[in-house]
Amino acid sequence: MIPPPKSLNPSFFNRDPRIVARTLLGKLLVRKTPRGILAGRIVETEAYLGEGDAAAHAASGKTARNAVLFGRPGFVYVYFIYGNYYCLNVSCLPDGIPGGVLFRALEPVSGIEAMAAARRIEIRQPDDLTKASWLRQIASGPGRLCQALGVTRDRDNGKNFTSPRSDLRILDDGYRARKIIVTPRIGITKAAAHPLRYVLAGNPFVSGSVKIQSLPKR
Repeated sequence: MIPPPKSLNPSFFNRDPRIVARTLLGKLLVRKTPRGILAGRIVETEAYLGEGDAAAHAASGKTARNAVLFGRPGFVYVYFIYGNYYCLNVSCLPDGIPGGVLFRALEPVSGIEAMAAARRIEIRQPDDLTKASWLRQIASGPGRLCQALGVTRDRDNGKNFTSPRSDLRILDDGYRARKIIVTPRIGITKAAAHPLRYVLAGNPFVSGSVKIQSLPKR
């Protein structure tokens, strides 16, 4: 019998965002809804390092908007960008020290039809779903995954990813990545060259292109 997925403890997130971003790969991002579970495997993340990182929202200090990043680890931080879409993050490091990880892409696992409907994607049924272009459109990008899971700032900002009572959680079902690659961050202008984007190697659901650079072992 396959054991049920396990919850992550706050201590998982109470670490350097680079470590958290890497170890989140392969975990499940899960939304509980009245109609069922929506879930995707995390296949791409980006680390943001706090006040010393020019691209981080915490770079200019604590504000009402970014207060979650300065709080306890393991909490949901959502922001609205370009007047068009939301981005989902998790806070890292001890209370009072800002840091976070952006979720950039998911591989749809459960509730695929509901997520496709939320994205207004017409479902087709090819023989090999992993090659379906419509399936890759569900959550291959930070804005897309938020739309698929119904993530908004009003609904989710400040929720606790580690609480059993939360309808938005991160779970570990035992999946282990065979290879992780790292690239510069994408979609930003400040500090974009830093190699802080982490990707499951060979996964077809990542966003954008992947210029492979081997991740050093630790």
